[in-house]
Parts: sequence; structure tokens; C-alpha cells
Amino acid sequence: MTLVLEPYADQLPHWPNIGRHILAQFDDESVVVYQVYRPEIGLYAAEHGTFGAGFSFSRMTWIKPNFLWMMFRSGWGTKEGQEVTLAIRLRRAGFDALLCGAVASSHHEHDGRNETEWRHDLKASTVRLQWDPDHDPSGAPVQRRAIQLGIRGETLQRFVHEWILAIENVSEFVAAQRTRERSVLLTPRERVYPAPADALQMLGMTNAASTKGVDA
Repeated sequence: MTLVLEPYADQLPHWPNIGRHILAQFDDESVVVYQVYRPEIGLYAAEHGTFGAGFSFSRMTWIKPNFLWMMFRSGWGTKEGQEVTLAIRLRRAGFDALLCGAVASSHHEHDGRNETEWRHDLKASTVRLQWDPDHDPSGAPVQRRAIQLGIRGETLQRFVHEWILAIENVSEFVAAQRTRERSVLLTPRERVYPAPADALQMLGMTNAASTKGVDA
């Protein structure tokens, strides 16, 4: 497995307690995001390094850069149809393009648009943004918000055919960590991702990182 791991307890001091933040594993060239699928789709993608069998380009697909947020949604890989967890390494330029093109699923005045403008942009956009409560390993919500991005249309085509560098099946790792105590739990090493400056207002981030990046 190519993911860089770190004890969950050691990562907590590096994570903000509140606010909207993108936690991710990243380096200067790439960002890791997660998806879960039924075996038909997930196993094919991991084996071929791209999506094929059972994958639909006509539907919106959601990605999450935060590992524990993905684990909450999939029940640590135990929910039906979500048995295969994929770690997808994206080109960082592609991930930044998603952030710059994202429109929130709900209207917020912070992005400078009135409701009519937001509805127009939401309908036209191929990237949808949601901020949801982040969760600890047990599934309990925390005050910090986690991001997920929905992709469709032309952007989904670019996501699959241009921006994916590698796809890895990490289901065995997920199963091994599922019942571990917090004191010994390992999770992918994540830090606050420095989103592009011109996307901060639209994203509604409360305290974006200012550094270029960290090795992950």
C-alpha cells in the first residue's frame, strides 16, 4: 500500500478543532481522495487503474479527501454496495480545478452571490460542494467540517481520463483498522490542504492553510 500512515492520536494536534477545512494526504504533485464501491466497480478500477465495469458517466460521483469522513459514510466498508474502498491519487492541478469550479449545494451569502445567481450557477456547474460534520473513528460527529465534492459531465470525464494517477484498493487496511482502539489506530497521514487563494471565498473556508504543501 502506497498511503503514508500515521497513528491517529499523533495527528490530532495537527488538525483544527472547528471550522471548514480540507484534510488530505498530498504532496506537491498529487492529492489522495477516497471513494467506495461494490466489488464489481471497485475491483475493476483497482486492477485497471481506471473506471470501467459498472461505472456510470451519466451520474454524479462523489469524492472525499478525508479518510475518516469516508469511513463514517461507508461504516468502515461494511455497508452494502460500499465494500471496496479506493484510494485515488489525483493530479494536484486537477483537484485544485475541482475546488475552483465547485458550487455549494446550499446557498450561502459568504460566496458573494444572491440566491438567483447561486441557483443559476448550481444548475450549470459540473462540480458540487458540500460541507458536512467531520467524524471521529467511532462515528461521533465533531465540530470541524469536512468537504466532499460531487463531479459530473465533462468534469467527470476529465477526472477519470486526465487527472487520476493511480487507484489502490485499501479495503484490507480498512478492515484491519476497523476495530482497533484509538491509541493504536493507524490512518492515512493528513494535514490541512492549502486551497487555491481564488477559491477560498466560494468554498467558504474559515481558516485556510497558507503553506505550499507538506510531504505526505
